[in-house]
Amino acid sequence: MSEVVLKVDGMSCGHCVNSVEKALQSIGAEGTVDLASKKVTVKFDEAKVNTKAIVEAIEDQGYDVVQ
Repeated sequence: MSEVVLKVDGMSCGHCVNSVEKALQSIGAEGTVDLASKKVTVKFDEAKVNTKAIVEAIEDQGYDVVQ
């Protein structure tokens, strides 16, 4: 398993947390959102998911991944 921590702008509530976590689950990754720091820790299998797909899944929910 690989892990990446991404800074994500635009998250402000529990709905945001659910949207991001469900989007990551839908592509086979596991995300944990920290609203206070606006960071998402993502665990994933590199054989199945790459970082680009993770970023796209989050951005498709309307949030900005800051790199």
